[in-house]
Amino acid sequence: MHPAADQTHLVFVYGTLKRGGSNHAFLVGQTYLGAAALRPGYSLYSLGDYPGLVVEAENTENVTGELWAVNAATLANLDALECINEGLYARVPAPLARWSPDLDNKTASAAEMYLYLHSVTGRRNLGTTWLIA
Repeated sequence: MHPAADQTHLVFVYGTLKRGGSNHAFLVGQTYLGAAALRPGYSLYSLGDYPGLVVEAENTENVTGELWAVNAATLANLDALECINEGLYARVPAPLARWSPDLDNKTASAAEMYLYLHSVTGRRNLGTTWLIA
């Protein structure tokens, strides 16, 4: 996916990209839009120093995170960080349940997130929140 250079993209982040996280520097200069949460059906698993978000239909709680508006260059850098081309994560629509009241439904519906594409068997379930240490 090659985003248009002048377009703003909404990204839901839930792990090391959050404010205070080890990869937050990737979002410097971008716009924080506030706390957000996904609709039920997803869970976070520990992959060591970072979490993986997976579909887990039986989870009835909301994974929490942050919503950011990023430019095309930043989105490309995030895709590289998340190893999109290597098939580690996929950037997919983020079904938000809650977001900043400053955003309308149409805008919030454009948000995307990074979904982990590999097995989490044997990994520790983190539930709905990645805590920044």
